[in-house]
Amino acid sequence: MHNFASILDYHLAQRPEVVAVVQDERSLTVRQLHERVNQLAAGLAELGVGRGDVVGLLLYNQPEFLELVYAANQLGAVFLPLNYRLSEEEWQYILGHAQAKVIVTEPEFVRAVERSAGCLTDLEHRVLIGGGELPEEPWTGYEELLARHKGERVEPVDVELDDLQRLMYTSGTTSRPKGVRITYGNLEAKNLAHIVHFGLTAADTTLVCGPLYHVGGLDMPALGVLHAGGSVVLQRKFDPQGVLDAIERHRVTNVWLAPAMVNAVLEVPDREEYDTSSVRFILGGGEKTPEPVLRRIMTAFPNAWFADAYGLTETVSGDTFLDREHSLSKLGSVGRPVPHTRVRIVDDSGYEVPAGELGEITLRGPKVFAGYWRDEKATAAALRDGWFHTGDIGHLDEDGFLYIDDRKKDMIVSGGENIATPEVERVLYEHPSVLEAAVVGLNHPRWGEVPRAFVVFRPGEDAGAEELREFCRARLAKFKVPARFDIVDELPRTPSGKVLKRTLRDIPAEG
Repeated sequence: MHNFASILDYHLAQRPEVVAVVQDERSLTVRQLHERVNQLAAGLAELGVGRGDVVGLLLYNQPEFLELVYAANQLGAVFLPLNYRLSEEEWQYILGHAQAKVIVTEPEFVRAVERSAGCLTDLEHRVLIGGGELPEEPWTGYEELLARHKGERVEPVDVELDDLQRLMYTSGTTSRPKGVRITYGNLEAKNLAHIVHFGLTAADTTLVCGPLYHVGGLDMPALGVLHAGGSVVLQRKFDPQGVLDAIERHRVTNVWLAPAMVNAVLEVPDREEYDTSSVRFILGGGEKTPEPVLRRIMTAFPNAWFADAYGLTETVSGDTFLDREHSLSKLGSVGRPVPHTRVRIVDDSGYEVPAGELGEITLRGPKVFAGYWRDEKATAAALRDGWFHTGDIGHLDEDGFLYIDDRKKDMIVSGGENIATPEVERVLYEHPSVLEAAVVGLNHPRWGEVPRAFVVFRPGEDAGAEELREFCRARLAKFKVPARFDIVDELPRTPSGKVLKRTLRDIPAEG
């Protein structure tokens, strides 16, 4: 039985009264979680959800998110977590492309969902979590749905390793997000790899302060800890002081923190007053951690191993980790691969290069995704000869430690969020005055990088930076809107006509 939902049955028999999920003053034991998941699965089945149907989740972190993960899988359905920071236009595209049948959301997003739903021919039902007056049909109340099926039991559907467990849309090198097809086999391999690598047991407690729509929040290593019988503490939204409070209160043993989150926690004024001795490892966000920052982390979390990591949505995250023993001697590395994952560095012709030489990072193993949803061209480009070509540039040293030398082509990493520059450029090109546009990353003290746009106007046309900014705000998530607009006469190009983004990145940002 490869269905992830079946792990709840196992833990119900082993440790029914152990707390599985906590948020603020609310907690669910394994027994309570099992009961609610079964009621929810029956409720979703009542709405017509079955094997292969897509259920969208537009939610902040909360226990219901995890209930939906289990319940959708129990039916053999596919869950689709949506980034709540995206714009309405982006949600509409993803829901439509994924052919979602149901969306589950909360009051903050009701109006946005209603505005988008009319264009989504596959979307049949909308489920609302939270109190207050329920909108008119076709809305259904979440708790009402559970109440209608109190005491019911739904057997987990028997699935194969290559059956679809979830869809996660990621910014890529195209103008639209791509749907990553994650299978039950991918999740099982990832969970077991992390259980082995970190020695996860039922005694572990994970703090999830990153968003559950992201593999960092969901899989580093929350689902692995639940698989092992441990507990998960949820923070609705990231709050650095709340992180320290939760660690002390719940004796948290591990947490995933993107680089911007690490910096925020280290800047909490009274952080030394919190007891963080329970934390045995912290998962990093895959960027090089400077030695001074690493030493501050070691001081703030005296018993913790800070594991700089490398991973992608396409591999369910966490492909390599830097081990405790080499945290200083291999500073700057993201470590060696987890069990059953292979890393190879290749040249432009696909041939493996020697240790120390730069090339494209390729990955192989049961964690690697099944391909992109409804995108054969992108799938064929990424999966070649049994290897996933990441588009990232790196090298392996003589001991097999991986170093990341560049991010994906044109990718901006802002506060842990990936921003594909073609997505932003696509919007700028829609402005009637814009002839050409190119977007690159601009260093930022808090977020690491923010988008910077270079714009060429059409002859005789003009528009100020503020007009362009407002135009983007209406069509993009806030974090994707360029922080700076540079108006130029022309863009630097290669003889073949490609924009020289390296040249643009080297232009000082003055003023």
